Amino acid sequence: MVDRHFSEPKLAELYDAFCAGRRDFDFYLPKVMSADSVLDVGCGTGELLRLARQKGHSGRLCGLDPADAMLQQARKRCDIEWVQADISSVDWREQFDLVVMTGHAFQVLTEDTQLRESLAAIQSALTHDGRFMFETRNPLVRGWEAWVPENAVTIEVGGTKVTMSHQVDNTIAGDLVSFTAAYSSPSWDSPIVSKSTLRFLDNESLSKFLSGAGLATIEQYGDWDCRPYTDSSPEIITIARRV
Repeated sequence: MVDRHFSEPKLAELYDAFCAGRRDFDFYLPKVMSADSVLDVGCGTGELLRLARQKGHSGRLCGLDPADAMLQQARKRCDIEWVQADISSVDWREQFDLVVMTGHAFQVLTEDTQLRESLAAIQSALTHDGRFMFETRNPLVRGWEAWVPENAVTIEVGGTKVTMSHQVDNTIAGDLVSFTAAYSSPSWDSPIVSKSTLRFLDNESLSKFLSGAGLATIEQYGDWDCRPYTDSSPEIITIARRV
């Protein structure tokens, strides 16, 4: 099931505006440009692959996402392959030199079975020397504690102001954090509200899931400036290969 956050056309149109100035693209884009064939899992509006094509990437670029509203934005560029599906439902065999999951898309894989099936599909899709790159928020720094209405963000698009605010639910179960995102604008009749759940895996658990899928970590960073991962790092940025 796709959260309304991703399936609502109005929110899909605003997604890139809310994500402007993404630091993760500075990290991922050079890796994408150096790979002949790239799969972006949970590609959303496809911004990363569009940037790669604009910069001259001439190989295969494929974006995968289950949300039709997001892919409607992505399909505005027709020289990239767009596929509407979950990664666990595809059966690509050794087709991609690089698979990426950006924007903390990895964290929407909340169930063990879902995570194992997705990682197995990614491992299968990689070429023999292929790489899988992704990031997940480090649970040790408890970043969700900043997801409060007081930290709301407002953007202006086409003269219309839209505010996004978050509220974490009272119950945090294990490594799962559920929260509500609310989008409002003076020009809208009512706010758009979506509920989501993300998984905050610690590094040890993450390593076990990767190993179980036939993937081995070869590089790991704690932030987008490539500083080494520590317990106080905001991110767990991982580059893995097939075993």
